[in-house]
Amino acid sequence: MAQPLLYEINTRCWLRELAGRHGRDITLATVPDDEFARWRRLGFTHVWLMGVWMTGAHARALALSDPDLRRAYDEVLPGWRETDVGGSPYAIADYQVLPALGGETGLEKFRTKLHASGLKLVLDFVPNHLGRDHAWLNERPDLFVQSSSEAPGTFVWKTAGGVRWLAQGKDPYFPAWTDTVQLDYRRPATRAAMRELLRSVAARCDGVRCDMAMLLLNDVFAKTWERFPAAGPPPTTEFWEDAIAATKQAHPDFMFMAEVYWDLETRLQKLGFDYTYDKRLYDELIGRNPAGAQQRLLGVSREFIQASVHFLENHDERRVAAALTLAEHRAAALVILGLPGMRFLYDGQLDGARVKVPVQLCRRLAETVQPELARMYEYILATLQRTAVGRGMGEVLAPRPAWPDNPTARNFAIVQWQSQPPAFDLVVVNFAPHRSQGYAPLTVPGLAAHHWLMKDLLGDEQYKRVGSDLESQGLYLDLPAHGAQVFRFEPTA
Repeated sequence: MAQPLLYEINTRCWLRELAGRHGRDITLATVPDDEFARWRRLGFTHVWLMGVWMTGAHARALALSDPDLRRAYDEVLPGWRETDVGGSPYAIADYQVLPALGGETGLEKFRTKLHASGLKLVLDFVPNHLGRDHAWLNERPDLFVQSSSEAPGTFVWKTAGGVRWLAQGKDPYFPAWTDTVQLDYRRPATRAAMRELLRSVAARCDGVRCDMAMLLLNDVFAKTWERFPAAGPPPTTEFWEDAIAATKQAHPDFMFMAEVYWDLETRLQKLGFDYTYDKRLYDELIGRNPAGAQQRLLGVSREFIQASVHFLENHDERRVAAALTLAEHRAAALVILGLPGMRFLYDGQLDGARVKVPVQLCRRLAETVQPELARMYEYILATLQRTAVGRGMGEVLAPRPAWPDNPTARNFAIVQWQSQPPAFDLVVVNFAPHRSQGYAPLTVPGLAAHHWLMKDLLGDEQYKRVGSDLESQGLYLDLPAHGAQVFRFEPTA
């Protein structure tokens, strides 16, 4: 089964840059054909257009007045103008495509061209909250968490029925998002309204990335909002289980991806999510912790890895080119691209962008392409398309020590792939800043029945191996610091 390779795009900045390069206005309806050709050539299967939905005047005003955000704008976009600030794409005023991006017609044309290129479209679904410009604040204020009097984290809202104190959207471990209003998932009417909203989004794309999806879990929600009165008895079912089932009944191939933390990934997978963020693996890779990265990969089930999203950066995280050296970056990139599950790259990552841009901005400075990084990604992505990686059966292997008192086997990530037996592929990465040794216990059927030619597809190394030795002893590995290799095994006899 083919496994996704996702490309996230900061849509507002990207279209503006395309227009500058081509010397004309460009919307989603008029994206040049060479963009689609490039994505297909690199092997992407899905494109996530981050930030296409409408934001409102209130959210934009808060994005302009916030002193911390203004300092961030100064840092990444010196001389910025107010027209460069569009407001947070996660304070949604309406699930309609921004007219400046091409509107609903532009999105439909873009999706049609994506499909013609063999790719699918992913959009944002922000379930926890809405922007404070959304019409429901006036039309359906009962859908939100509220207080009978002023309380921390609320704002006053006047409606025809009187004054209300509505809660701002919140993650319990951080300050509230002041440009949002918190939906109340203890209320059946809120759940019904959000299921219908999800249905309307699903009609326009092939999958959704669900922002902070774990906040909706019944126990998490109850704890977060325990100081605010509930409207009735607690819900007996989980929102996600019902919403995902209903969506997939109408769109059987629709894909759900969850942004999730706090070790709640497995719960969301069981509720129906196809893929969930693996932030712990990200933290180990960026934190240069070889043993921790291996422990993460070997400490979870094969099913968990297959349902995980593997990444080195996204719009919320620091740019990986600014966090790791080239050698470290290459090793980490091969890990996340060589694992089963969803492989995920971000706009600018392929060129070595180093500046993390606040999502409120709709313009960013042009960065100089780092040629070595650009060539690295081009070569790795092209090479993997000639292998079983992402297309066959993938399995993370647990290396054995090369000899007693040599602990360096714990620095490896090893993934075995097979799609067309007897040939198979092996992704091998040494995370450590020094040489490491170990044995890879290969598990492909019929290993002992052949002699094997072993070629490194990312380099020039080539070896012959006896199948019975591989089966009884495993494959001996001796990789230099941050070594990253893709071996193709083909039978010779």
